[in-house]
Amino acid sequence: MINPTEPEGPRPANQGRRVAARNRAALVAAAREVFAEQGLEAPLSAVARRAGVGQGSLYRHFADRVALASAVLDENVRQIEEAAAEPDASLASVLGVITWHLTRSTAFVDTLRIRGDDALAHALAGRVSGALSGCLPPGHRLSTGDVMLAIAMVSGAVTGPTVAVRERRALAAWSLLGVEVGPLRPVETAVEE
Repeated sequence: MINPTEPEGPRPANQGRRVAARNRAALVAAAREVFAEQGLEAPLSAVARRAGVGQGSLYRHFADRVALASAVLDENVRQIEEAAAEPDASLASVLGVITWHLTRSTAFVDTLRIRGDDALAHALAGRVSGALSGCLPPGHRLSTGDVMLAIAMVSGAVTGPTVAVRERRALAAWSLLGVEVGPLRPVETAVEE
């Protein structure tokens, strides 16, 4: 006789940590897209929907909107570090990755200002500076500090209603500064399992 309280067949293995890591990565990617499209005030339910998870999962990973935006910023910087670590990395190629993020994450810098978290902003800037320092050839006309200042200047110019407009303005600003920028691209990262 079959016991109705017992499941038939073997129980599926608990996917716990693997699913949690995948869900977190999906939420960060979805937040980047949704906030770029709708602004930082976009409904978090739209982020959860885009990620293919429930809102409970979103709040298990991120206490609030600022925590989610900070995670996106951290991921952006991690991708910049990965781009700088590529064997054929150049200043231009890394600036392409940075500019890609600037044009899609314009609201996130404001998050740091709203949050008043100078320590987080300083830590992220330090990581970007460290990544850039390895890309500057000896004797380059710009120092790492010069490039960081140029990034701040370009980020101030990156406004506009669409990604295409923001990209054009960013590239025009780099051109005005006389700095070569490679193709605007993200860095594909693997999800830890």
